[in-house]
Amino acid sequence: MKKALVVLIVMVCLAAGIWGIFMLRGSAGKAGGHVENDNGNTGVAADVTESGTTTEEQTADSQETTEVTEEEKPSLVDETLAGMTLHEKVCQMMFVTPEELTGEDGVTVAGDATRQALENYPVGGIVYFAKNLESQDQVKEMIDNSQKYSSIGLFVATDEEGGVVNRLMDTVGTTYIGSMYYYKDDGDETAYENAYTIANDMSALGFNLDFAPVADVWSNPDNTVIGERAYSDDYAQAAELVGNAVKGFNDGGVMCTLKHFPGHGDTAEDSHYSSAYVHRTKEEIMADEMQPFRSGIEAGAEFVMVGHLIVPDIDEVPATLSYKIATGILREELKFEGVAITDSFEMESIADNYSVDDAVVMSVKAGMDMILQPKDMASAVNSIEQAVADGELSEDRIDESVRRILTLKESRGLLK
Repeated sequence: MKKALVVLIVMVCLAAGIWGIFMLRGSAGKAGGHVENDNGNTGVAADVTESGTTTEEQTADSQETTEVTEEEKPSLVDETLAGMTLHEKVCQMMFVTPEELTGEDGVTVAGDATRQALENYPVGGIVYFAKNLESQDQVKEMIDNSQKYSSIGLFVATDEEGGVVNRLMDTVGTTYIGSMYYYKDDGDETAYENAYTIANDMSALGFNLDFAPVADVWSNPDNTVIGERAYSDDYAQAAELVGNAVKGFNDGGVMCTLKHFPGHGDTAEDSHYSSAYVHRTKEEIMADEMQPFRSGIEAGAEFVMVGHLIVPDIDEVPATLSYKIATGILREELKFEGVAITDSFEMESIADNYSVDDAVVMSVKAGMDMILQPKDMASAVNSIEQAVADGELSEDRIDESVRRILTLKESRGLLK
């Protein structure tokens, strides 16, 4: 009995010794532990896994994998675009009045009608005119509610050039700025400050886009539609002033729009009421009319508004429907990467000569990104959708424009 007890005690002691040795070696092998190398030196040891790799190597591999995954993660624009239906994409290309959106007259409130309309037609932008503007508080509330109802943030715009074309100064009492033409000899700083003031007032009310500055040059004294709305009657001076105005608008908190491409200042006709012709050669236009547009684009203008101008030396159709002008010159020659928007499709130069369906499809084919004030929004949307279904337009072409729109919206915090 005593002999068996002794044997048992010896076995227990041996097991305890073996376990202690094992634990000691395991402790020395941990990261940061000290072990004796073959040469007798002591150093820091790294954990070695069954596969033969160290824990440091595995950690590095894990971090590298994480970094690659982050790089490959789709952008907010990609995610948004991928989740949109064709209908939603086409609606983003529409820039409409609140009346066209809701079917109501004289809209001054964004309520249930606006909410329901934006659910059915999630348009890309809303443009307001004097009849929509009653007081600063009313404008703020109307715009704020519209933004809340929209699944993708809206471009909210008006025409606030100063002087003869203003929507806010004469209605809700923002700072009055006179016609730009009368400041032309006051220099760059005045052009910047005037634009900054206009933009700052607009931004405070909730607007994020101004359909200004006018980049046309009053080169034809008989021109009545542009006239004193231009910054100058000299191409070089207009270019210098427009570039500084673009910086002023941006610093003041709103995006801006160069208009009316490729230049409405030499026309005798008013495109609001009839076809308007630019009787200049392409070479002359590129040398002269393009100066303010180039300057504005280089200064960072986010939008270019293309006018319903026929340039016989380039094309027989209005610029808004012309691939040679809207894509060939604006995109390819001037390298504009922002959003190209049409002038109003309610203007008689388009409305009297083309059906809504034909005009909107032709404009998208030409390279336009957004349609301003289609005469019948539902018909315009349907006609583009049908053109895609029929193979007349590709969905890739639609995606091209919507990507530009969403990219700009993301940069302004309008993607939710």
